Amino acid sequence: MRKKTLGVMSIVSFVFFISSFAQAAEVIKLKFANYFPPMHQHSVIMEEFTKRLNKDLAGKVEISYHTGGTLLSAPKIASGLTTGIADIGLSHVGYTRERFPVSEIFGLPIGCPSPWIGLHAANDFFAKFPLKEWDEYHPLMFSPSATTIIHTVKKPVRKLEDMKGLKIRATGRLADLTTALGATPVPIGMPDMYESLRKGVVDGTMSNMETLKGWKTGEVIKYATTSWKVGSCDTFYVVMSKKKWDSLPADVQKVITSVTEEYKEKWAVLWNDIDIEGLDFFKKQGGEVIPLDDAEIARWAKAVEPVTADFKKDLMGKGYQAAEIDGWLSYIKERIEYWKGQEKAKKIATVYKY
Repeated sequence: MRKKTLGVMSIVSFVFFISSFAQAAEVIKLKFANYFPPMHQHSVIMEEFTKRLNKDLAGKVEISYHTGGTLLSAPKIASGLTTGIADIGLSHVGYTRERFPVSEIFGLPIGCPSPWIGLHAANDFFAKFPLKEWDEYHPLMFSPSATTIIHTVKKPVRKLEDMKGLKIRATGRLADLTTALGATPVPIGMPDMYESLRKGVVDGTMSNMETLKGWKTGEVIKYATTSWKVGSCDTFYVVMSKKKWDSLPADVQKVITSVTEEYKEKWAVLWNDIDIEGLDFFKKQGGEVIPLDDAEIARWAKAVEPVTADFKKDLMGKGYQAAEIDGWLSYIKERIEYWKGQEKAKKIATVYKY
């Protein structure tokens, strides 16, 4: 009788073990790749985003978070998502020029005063105009960077002529702007930026205030020439593999979508905050801010006009119509104006006044 009872208990225990194992096996494992170093604020907020998803999806989804390019470097994130090395990725389109050609539109001198405005305008744009270039992905968040302009180590740039002969770090459409302004663009990834500046590999960078603290370039940069009216942006993205997204249960998709909407606003506010922190850090290092006056801004704006013309020409060569491209630019500028009003109404702090 005792042997029979033990046998029944063993069977029950085995069934329970198999059931528990099956439940554990059903947890969906996802990998999130981010090239920013762990202590950078973009990494910090995305870690918070990941933890929130893991909490809200406990028992269903488990996301591992990989920073500092340990899983994928910035230029490899787009392809790594399609091949299954990662399932979620944070990068920007400037690292993979021509892969997302229409999305490079935010790299034009469109006149965006802050990343908070840019993020909201960009998400409006991508929602209204679903682009074929993102068919392999499920977009979560888009965010143009803070306005980029010229940061230099030794030579201050006070007028357009000062750009001549400079080697400036720039990627994507920023490289075109650099060329139009008279300098030579050098494509260097941000993880290598500090040493490239320190060793004189480049004379400066086409970048935003945030990088002065976030990447510590403010320790070597001495001059920051500024104007949001002629600067442009990098188009950052947080996207999922479309194949992986489609494989997720509907309830999981719903939670991810809901949490993502909340973090869009958090990311937008963070962008403004770290841009301000970058400027403050730069000033404390003894850096000089050089604002362009209206007359000089007009000269710079004229110099970069061919960049927009070339962008349109490139897209028309890919089958897009001039009227379609003009419509995109018009819509983006309209949304920038709308979100400028919202930023003021919400009293959100920003680097630039407008």
